[in-house]
Amino acid sequence: VLNMRMPSKELLEQLRKDYPVGCKVKLLKMSDVQAPPIGTIGEVLGVDDMGDLMVAWSNGSGLNVVLHEDRAVRIDEEEQNG
Repeated sequence: VLNMRMPSKELLEQLRKDYPVGCKVKLLKMSDVQAPPIGTIGEVLGVDDMGDLMVAWSNGSGLNVVLHEDRAVRIDEEEQNG
C-alpha cells in the first residue's frame, strides 16, 4: 500500500515560495530508472499538490522531483555569478 499522505498547506506554500516557477534546479538524487543524470539542470514548472517539483530537465526529461524521496537544489544565477 502506497502512503499517499498529503503535505500540509503550509509546506506546499513554503515549497512554492522556495521553488518559484522559472527557477533553476540541479538534480542531486532521483529514485527512478529513467532519471536524468545526476547534476542535470532543469527549470521548475511548478509544485504539485503532493509537494513534488514539476521540472523541465535540460535533457528533455519531464520527471518530477518527488518530495521526501528525490533531491534537487535550487541554483540561482545571482549566486553563480556573484
